[in-house]
Amino acid sequence: MTKIALISDTHGYIDTKALNLLHDVDEIWHAGDIGDHAVMEALPQDITLRAVYGNIDDTTVRQQYPETLFFEVEGIKVLMLHIGGRPPSYAKGVKNKIRDLKPDLFVCGHSHICRVSFDKELNCLYMNPGAIGMQGFHRVRTLLKFDLADGKTKNLRVVELERKAK
Repeated sequence: MTKIALISDTHGYIDTKALNLLHDVDEIWHAGDIGDHAVMEALPQDITLRAVYGNIDDTTVRQQYPETLFFEVEGIKVLMLHIGGRPPSYAKGVKNKIRDLKPDLFVCGHSHICRVSFDKELNCLYMNPGAIGMQGFHRVRTLLKFDLADGKTKNLRVVELERKAK
């Protein structure tokens, strides 16, 4: 079993409260809009980190992380990119990419809206962890934690951090 923390849209901000939630996992996945490489340096260094860059990321971040990741963990094929849209209204080209690669799990960020749903048409679980940073319209900062084991996603939970000030 592999324990995963899925975050996105830090926009250069990560605090102690969020970091404390990331020490009990085996892997941290960042679905883009990192904002500042200092965010990645603040993450626990003894944990596997997978990340893609987002639309606000500068050249330095884009040189360090790819636009798209396709990998497998515990028998689950994962496709991760930043701008993905949502089922059934995916961003341009995303639906075809999902059809071609046939991931079991599609991960994206960008919208700042936490959402998990199963796309029956594409036979794929969709996950967007919302946003963990302070930039954007979201009122509650969120991340997702879940386990991968035996080709299945298990124990999925939404973790809410404090509300942002209005």
